[in-house]
Amino acid sequence: MASNDWRAALAAVAGDWALDPPAIEALAIYLEQLGRWNRVHNLTAVRDPAQWIRRHILDSLTLRPYLHGDRVLDVGTGAGLPGFVLAATEREREFCLLDSAAKRIRFLRNVIGLARLSGVEAVHVRIEDFQPSAPYTTVLARAFKAPADMVSRVAPQVAEGGRVLAMLGQRSVVAEPLPAPWSYRSVDPVTIPGETAERHIAIIERADP
Repeated sequence: MASNDWRAALAAVAGDWALDPPAIEALAIYLEQLGRWNRVHNLTAVRDPAQWIRRHILDSLTLRPYLHGDRVLDVGTGAGLPGFVLAATEREREFCLLDSAAKRIRFLRNVIGLARLSGVEAVHVRIEDFQPSAPYTTVLARAFKAPADMVSRVAPQVAEGGRVLAMLGQRSVVAEPLPAPWSYRSVDPVTIPGETAERHIAIIERADP
C-alpha cells in the first residue's frame, strides 16, 4: 500500500484513537516504509498488511493512557512497536527505541528521518549494555514473555517514581512474583476492535517501603 492509502486507513480510525494530522502523516510514512523493508528484512511476522493497523498501530496505542512522565524507553522495540507509534502521537515526550538487531535500528532511523520526528532516537544496543544520560519515567516492554525476568533487566533504567508497562497476552502470566521491591499496580484488559486475542497491560512500579 502507498502512503496515501495508509493515510486514508488511519483517518478512518483517527476519531476513536485521537490521531491528529501530524500523527497520521508520520504513521502513514511508517507503514509504507514497513511494507518496503519487510520484503527484504522480515521486520514483522504479520504478513498481511491489512492487519497492520489493528495489530501494530492500535495495539501500540493501547499504552498511550498509561504513559508516565516525559522520558520513555522502549526495550526490544523490534520494528518500533510500540515505541515509534507512541512517539508519533506523543510528540511532547522524549522516546528512546532500543534493540540489539542492527537491521531494525537502520529501519527505524530511516523512518524517523522521513517522518521528521524530533525527540525520538533509535539505539543499537542490548539493554544490559545501555548507559543513558538519565533514567526513564516509563519503560515499555512488549517482547518479554516473563514479567519477572523483564523487570530484573530493565530496573536500572527506571527513574525513581517511574513505571514499567508490560504488554501481555493472557493474564495468567502475572502469577509469577516480581523481584523486590517491584509489584503490580494493576493488570488491565485492553480491547482492539476486530481482534479476539486476549490482551493485558501490566503497570509495574516499585512498592512503597
